[in-house]
Amino acid sequence: MNRPLENIWGIILAAGSGSRLAGAAGGVAKQYIEHRGAPLFWLSARTFSRVAGVRGVVFVFPDADMAAMDKRVNQLFRSENLGLDWAVCAGGARRQDSVALGLAALPSGCDGVLVHDAARPFVSASTIALLIDALRRGERAAIPAIAVADTVKRVVPDRSGGESVAQTLDRAALRAVQTPQAFETKLLREAHAQAGAQGWEATDDASMAERMTPPVTVAVIPGDPGNVKITTPEDLKRLEEARTTVPCVGWGYDVHRFGAADDRPLVLGGVPVPGGPTVVAHSDGDVLLHALADAVLGTFGGGDIGTHFPDTDARFAGADSGVLLRETLAMAEAAGVRPVQADLTIITQIPKIAPHAGAIAVNAARLLGLPADRVNVKATTEEGLGFTGSKQGIKAVAVVTALREV
Repeated sequence: MNRPLENIWGIILAAGSGSRLAGAAGGVAKQYIEHRGAPLFWLSARTFSRVAGVRGVVFVFPDADMAAMDKRVNQLFRSENLGLDWAVCAGGARRQDSVALGLAALPSGCDGVLVHDAARPFVSASTIALLIDALRRGERAAIPAIAVADTVKRVVPDRSGGESVAQTLDRAALRAVQTPQAFETKLLREAHAQAGAQGWEATDDASMAERMTPPVTVAVIPGDPGNVKITTPEDLKRLEEARTTVPCVGWGYDVHRFGAADDRPLVLGGVPVPGGPTVVAHSDGDVLLHALADAVLGTFGGGDIGTHFPDTDARFAGADSGVLLRETLAMAEAAGVRPVQADLTIITQIPKIAPHAGAIAVNAARLLGLPADRVNVKATTEEGLGFTGSKQGIKAVAVVTALREV
């Protein structure tokens, strides 16, 4: 039976004290530890946002942190809009209390819910999608689980005050359960109501569904070994191990027309070109550095220089383009991006660029903080074609390769 669940939300539980990790994390509760430029709870929200079936998320925080975290989530959505609806609520003393409060914060009409621990920041979008698929094909509850690799024994206290083995369990029938756990919203609310009425203590929501009257069958989907839980100080090492570097490329283009004697003198890559034509520009008119700055912005989705340094702003009249480039490099650094290579092309009929190309390359490399052999400067004409061919102006193209830690 396929069900068109249209309003699925996630509940991200970040209401624990994180006391076992606070000492190793400098007093910071684990859900607030920064990784990949954001607190751990936000990493899960990012992943939820990549799954088409998810409409929104509820963040559940300790009651004492509510004011600060409501402001923090607002800030995070302003800087990185995930395209999700969202809400913030206070949690309770126990995990199941926090889930119940998160359920109460869901909007009316929410027909499916995924309950997730913020301490599992590496959940994959494919796991979330599989859980939603399970709900849509008719399962009322579904959880991800992985096979148990170790032999598991049930132990009991012995006379000496220690423990002894009571039973060796069949590990072929055992699974280690992860989050998110997916439910019909109505079902999970009923499970929590029965738990409250009968005084159940539960470590996960699926166990409540299993104990319901009548009991509910909980489907199992394949879990992900990478969906680990950050619990102990040793687990903090996983945050460092999980960091990977990916390449990214930015492309920039700029053009300026040649001007009259009282316009800006020609500067390329921060190098004055004596005897060259003047250019019409609001800043210093360095067409090459403008293209380069746009390429740097492109490596991290930073928009364009016209947005950051508009020609309608008097502050940038005659501005040194090297300063503007340094500003874009600072933005790249804040985004975790490090340029490692630049390929620059100047397109003009006049003047001859070859006598200046070496100095331009050296200065561009200096501005980028790169060795000279990682910056290439080329020049070409357009064989007399177009506005550059008719000596009306000059243009430049820049390609920047960068590395980003994610």
